Amino acid sequence: MAQPTPLMPHATASWLVDNTALTFEQIAEFCGLHILEVQAMADDLASSKYTGRDPVHSGELTHEEIERGQADPNYRLKMQRAPVDVSRTKGPRYTPVSKRQDKPDGIAWILRNHPEISDAQIGKLIGTTRNTINAIRDRTHWNIQNIQPKDPVTLGLCSQRELDAAVARAAKRAGAAGEAGEASGEERDDRETLIAELRAEREAAAKAAVEAAQEAEAEAWLSAKRAAEASNEA
Repeated sequence: MAQPTPLMPHATASWLVDNTALTFEQIAEFCGLHILEVQAMADDLASSKYTGRDPVHSGELTHEEIERGQADPNYRLKMQRAPVDVSRTKGPRYTPVSKRQDKPDGIAWILRNHPEISDAQIGKLIGTTRNTINAIRDRTHWNIQNIQPKDPVTLGLCSQRELDAAVARAAKRAGAAGEAGEASGEERDDRETLIAELRAEREAAAKAAVEAAQEAEAEAWLSAKRAAEASNEA
Protein backbone atom coordinates (compact mmCIF):
# COMPACT_ATOMS: atom_id res chain seq x y z
CA MET A 1 0.00 0.00 0.00
CA ALA A 2 1.42 3.38 -1.04
CA GLN A 3 2.09 5.75 1.80
CA PRO A 4 0.20 9.07 1.93
CA THR A 5 1.74 12.23 0.52
CA PRO A 6 2.32 15.44 2.49
CA LEU A 7 -0.60 17.80 2.97
CA MET A 8 1.07 20.40 0.71
CA PRO A 9 3.37 18.38 -1.57
CA HIS A 10 4.77 21.23 -3.69
CA ALA A 11 5.48 23.48 -0.71
CA THR A 12 7.04 20.52 1.15
CA ALA A 13 9.22 19.64 -1.85
CA SER A 14 10.37 23.26 -2.10
CA TRP A 15 11.44 23.20 1.56
CA LEU A 16 13.29 19.90 1.18
CA VAL A 17 15.13 21.19 -1.91
CA ASP A 18 16.26 24.33 -0.06
CA ASN A 19 17.06 22.80 3.33
CA THR A 20 18.33 19.25 2.78
CA ALA A 21 20.77 17.27 0.67
CA LEU A 22 18.17 14.67 -0.33
CA THR A 23 18.16 13.62 -3.97
CA PHE A 24 15.50 14.82 -6.34
CA GLU A 25 14.28 11.23 -6.65
CA GLN A 26 13.81 10.94 -2.87
CA ILE A 27 11.95 14.24 -2.65
CA ALA A 28 9.77 13.46 -5.66
CA GLU A 29 8.84 10.03 -4.33
CA PHE A 30 8.05 11.29 -0.83
CA CYS A 31 5.94 14.20 -2.11
CA GLY A 32 4.22 12.25 -4.87
CA LEU A 33 5.58 14.53 -7.60
CA HIS A 34 7.39 13.98 -10.87
CA ILE A 35 11.14 14.31 -10.61
CA LEU A 36 11.11 17.03 -13.29
CA GLU A 37 8.87 19.17 -11.07
CA VAL A 38 11.43 18.93 -8.28
CA GLN A 39 14.23 19.66 -10.74
CA ALA A 40 12.40 22.78 -11.91
CA MET A 41 12.04 23.98 -8.31
CA ALA A 42 15.77 23.48 -7.73
CA ASP A 43 16.63 25.36 -10.93
CA ASP A 44 14.12 28.10 -10.10
CA LEU A 45 12.28 27.34 -13.33
CA ALA A 46 8.94 26.30 -11.87
CA SER A 47 5.96 28.24 -13.20
CA SER A 48 4.71 28.84 -9.64
CA LYS A 49 6.78 29.94 -6.65
CA TYR A 50 6.02 28.06 -3.48
CA THR A 51 6.63 29.09 0.10
CA GLY A 52 8.42 26.20 1.73
CA ARG A 53 6.54 24.10 4.27
CA ASP A 54 8.62 22.37 6.94
CA PRO A 55 7.52 18.69 7.15
CA VAL A 56 9.44 18.29 10.40
CA HIS A 57 7.37 20.98 12.07
CA SER A 58 4.18 19.31 10.86
CA GLY A 59 5.37 15.92 12.11
CA GLU A 60 5.40 14.30 8.68
CA LEU A 61 9.18 13.78 8.89
CA THR A 62 11.85 13.78 11.58
CA HIS A 63 15.41 15.05 11.45
CA GLU A 64 16.60 11.47 11.92
CA GLU A 65 14.57 10.32 8.91
CA ILE A 66 16.01 13.11 6.77
CA GLU A 67 19.56 12.19 7.89
CA ARG A 68 18.97 8.57 6.90
CA GLY A 69 17.91 9.72 3.46
CA GLN A 70 20.90 12.01 3.08
CA ALA A 71 23.26 9.21 4.07
CA ASP A 72 21.75 6.72 1.58
CA PRO A 73 20.50 8.05 -1.81
CA ASN A 74 18.56 4.80 -2.28
CA TYR A 75 16.70 5.16 1.01
CA ARG A 76 12.99 5.77 0.72
CA LEU A 77 11.69 8.36 3.17
CA LYS A 78 8.90 7.14 5.41
CA MET A 79 5.96 9.30 6.42
CA GLN A 80 6.07 9.64 10.20
CA ARG A 81 2.58 11.00 10.67
CA ALA A 82 0.00 11.14 7.91
CA PRO A 83 -1.65 14.52 7.41
CA VAL A 84 -5.16 14.90 8.77
CA ASP A 85 -7.83 15.20 6.11
CA VAL A 86 -9.36 18.66 6.07
CA SER A 87 -13.14 18.62 6.01
CA ARG A 88 -15.37 21.64 5.65
CA THR A 89 -18.06 21.77 8.32
CA LYS A 90 -18.95 25.46 8.51
CA GLY A 91 -19.40 28.38 6.18
CA PRO A 92 -21.80 29.18 3.33
CA ARG A 93 -23.32 26.42 1.24
CA TYR A 94 -20.97 25.19 -1.49
CA THR A 95 -22.42 25.45 -4.98
CA PRO A 96 -20.79 23.70 -7.96
CA VAL A 97 -19.27 26.06 -10.50
CA SER A 98 -21.73 24.88 -13.13
CA LYS A 99 -24.66 26.13 -11.02
CA ARG A 100 -23.24 29.39 -9.66
CA GLN A 101 -24.52 31.36 -12.63
CA ASP A 102 -28.05 30.24 -11.65
CA LYS A 103 -27.87 31.78 -8.18
CA PRO A 104 -29.15 35.25 -9.19
CA ASP A 105 -32.20 33.65 -10.85
CA GLY A 106 -32.97 31.68 -7.69
CA ILE A 107 -32.53 34.75 -5.49
CA ALA A 108 -34.85 36.80 -7.72
CA TRP A 109 -37.50 34.06 -7.50
CA ILE A 110 -37.41 34.03 -3.69
CA LEU A 111 -37.53 37.83 -3.47
CA ARG A 112 -40.57 37.90 -5.74
CA ASN A 113 -42.48 34.92 -4.33
CA HIS A 114 -41.39 34.90 -0.68
CA PRO A 115 -40.43 38.44 0.38
CA GLU A 116 -40.96 37.40 4.00
CA ILE A 117 -37.77 35.30 3.90
CA SER A 118 -34.89 37.25 5.44
CA ASP A 119 -31.62 37.99 3.66
CA ALA A 120 -29.81 35.78 6.17
CA GLN A 121 -32.11 32.86 5.30
CA ILE A 122 -31.66 33.44 1.56
CA GLY A 123 -27.90 33.56 2.02
CA LYS A 124 -27.92 30.25 3.87
CA LEU A 125 -30.39 28.64 1.49
CA ILE A 126 -28.69 29.65 -1.78
CA GLY A 127 -25.13 30.18 -0.55
CA THR A 128 -24.81 33.85 -1.41
CA THR A 129 -24.03 37.23 0.18
CA ARG A 130 -26.17 40.10 1.40
CA ASN A 131 -24.55 42.41 -1.16
CA THR A 132 -25.71 40.19 -4.02
CA ILE A 133 -29.23 39.92 -2.58
CA ASN A 134 -29.48 43.69 -2.15
CA ALA A 135 -28.16 44.31 -5.65
CA ILE A 136 -30.82 42.06 -7.15
CA ARG A 137 -33.55 43.57 -4.96
CA ASP A 138 -32.49 47.12 -5.91
CA ARG A 139 -31.93 46.10 -9.53
CA THR A 140 -28.34 47.36 -9.41
CA HIS A 141 -26.81 43.95 -10.10
CA TRP A 142 -24.32 44.09 -12.97
CA ASN A 143 -26.26 41.42 -14.88
CA ILE A 144 -29.78 42.45 -13.88
CA GLN A 145 -30.99 42.54 -17.50
CA ASN A 146 -30.37 38.82 -17.88
CA ILE A 147 -31.69 37.66 -14.50
CA GLN A 148 -34.92 35.66 -14.77
CA PRO A 149 -36.69 34.51 -11.56
CA LYS A 150 -36.55 30.71 -11.43
CA ASP A 151 -37.44 28.24 -8.70
CA PRO A 152 -34.18 27.46 -6.81
CA VAL A 153 -35.41 23.90 -6.25
CA THR A 154 -35.73 23.37 -10.00
CA LEU A 155 -32.28 24.90 -10.48
CA GLY A 156 -30.83 22.47 -7.94
CA LEU A 157 -29.68 25.21 -5.57
CA CYS A 158 -31.62 23.81 -2.61
CA SER A 159 -34.11 21.07 -1.81
CA GLN A 160 -37.88 21.51 -1.56
CA ARG A 161 -37.69 20.58 2.10
CA GLU A 162 -35.14 23.30 2.80
CA LEU A 163 -37.21 25.89 0.96
CA ASP A 164 -40.42 24.89 2.75
CA ALA A 165 -38.63 25.06 6.11
CA ALA A 166 -37.33 28.56 5.34
CA VAL A 167 -40.81 29.73 4.30
CA ALA A 168 -42.33 28.27 7.47
CA ARG A 169 -39.76 29.94 9.72
CA ALA A 170 -40.25 33.27 7.97
CA ALA A 171 -44.04 33.04 8.27
CA LYS A 172 -43.81 32.16 11.96
CA ARG A 173 -41.46 35.06 12.61
CA ALA A 174 -43.70 37.47 10.68
CA GLY A 175 -46.77 36.34 12.63
CA ALA A 176 -45.04 36.72 15.98
CA ALA A 177 -43.68 40.15 15.09
CA GLY A 178 -47.11 41.76 14.53
CA GLU A 179 -47.24 45.36 15.60
CA ALA A 180 -43.67 45.19 16.81
CA GLY A 181 -42.62 44.75 13.21
CA GLU A 182 -44.45 47.90 12.16
CA ALA A 183 -42.82 49.82 14.97
CA SER A 184 -39.38 48.58 13.99
CA GLY A 185 -40.11 49.66 10.40
CA GLU A 186 -40.92 53.17 11.56
CA GLU A 187 -37.75 53.23 13.67
CA ARG A 188 -35.75 52.15 10.64
CA ASP A 189 -37.28 54.96 8.57
CA ASP A 190 -36.47 57.47 11.30
CA ARG A 191 -32.91 56.20 11.49
CA GLU A 192 -32.48 56.48 7.73
CA THR A 193 -33.84 60.03 7.82
CA LEU A 194 -31.44 60.95 10.60
CA ILE A 195 -28.51 59.45 8.70
CA ALA A 196 -29.47 61.45 5.60
CA GLU A 197 -29.64 64.66 7.65
CA LEU A 198 -26.26 64.00 9.24
CA ARG A 199 -24.75 63.24 5.85
CA ALA A 200 -26.12 66.50 4.44
CA GLU A 201 -24.72 68.43 7.40
CA ARG A 202 -21.34 66.80 6.97
CA GLU A 203 -21.26 67.61 3.26
CA ALA A 204 -22.27 71.21 3.98
CA ALA A 205 -19.52 71.52 6.59
CA ALA A 206 -16.95 70.11 4.20
CA LYS A 207 -18.06 72.54 1.48
CA ALA A 208 -17.84 75.46 3.91
CA ALA A 209 -14.33 74.40 4.94
CA VAL A 210 -13.21 74.31 1.32
CA GLU A 211 -14.68 77.75 0.66
CA ALA A 212 -13.02 79.13 3.80
CA ALA A 213 -9.66 77.72 2.73
CA GLN A 214 -10.07 79.27 -0.73
CA GLU A 215 -10.95 82.65 0.79
CA ALA A 216 -7.96 82.46 3.12
CA GLU A 217 -5.68 81.60 0.20
CA ALA A 218 -7.04 84.51 -1.82
CA GLU A 219 -6.62 86.86 1.13
CA ALA A 220 -3.03 85.72 1.66
CA TRP A 221 -2.26 86.21 -2.04
CA LEU A 222 -3.79 89.70 -1.98
CA SER A 223 -1.81 90.65 1.14
CA ALA A 224 1.41 89.40 -0.45
CA LYS A 225 0.68 91.39 -3.60
CA ARG A 226 0.02 94.57 -1.64
CA ALA A 227 3.20 94.10 0.34
CA ALA A 228 5.19 93.63 -2.84
CA GLU A 229 3.68 96.77 -4.37
CA ALA A 230 4.44 98.77 -1.26
CA SER A 231 8.03 97.50 -1.29
CA ASN A 232 8.46 98.54 -4.95
CA GLU A 233 7.08 102.04 -4.26
CA ALA A 234 9.51 102.43 -1.39
